[in-house]
Amino acid sequence: MTEAAVDGVSQIILDTNIVLDLLVFNDAATAPLREALHTGRLQWVATAPMRDELERVLAYPQIAKRLAFYALTAEQVLAARDAHVLAVDVPPKASVTCKDADDQKFIDLAVARRCTVLSKDQAVLCMAKRLLALGASAQAAIE
Repeated sequence: MTEAAVDGVSQIILDTNIVLDLLVFNDAATAPLREALHTGRLQWVATAPMRDELERVLAYPQIAKRLAFYALTAEQVLAARDAHVLAVDVPPKASVTCKDADDQKFIDLAVARRCTVLSKDQAVLCMAKRLLALGASAQAAIE
């Protein structure tokens, strides 16, 4: 994992699907990530547009149903996200472009912070080699 370190703590970026797995679905695959965030081994960094995307996704009917199933509200999920995130400014556009314009914000931040973006999105994951050349990385889970 390529990791930028600030005060000895590695930084990581989470795409929206990973955030849902972590904060809504309590997906077992996110257990190592949850532990790393809880112990402070990883610092989750994100921008305001990433929060905006999560807020928009939480309002989707299929996600709202899952929130109700887990007895959660969008506000609770956003508060949990905010409690874990180091909010940073939106970086400039990276020298590499993601096929999915909605995912570009994750790529830009990974390149600017020289860290890893965790994603399930193939448009992000297929950029792994190009990101490595820029001191960043993309992967599906904590390794």
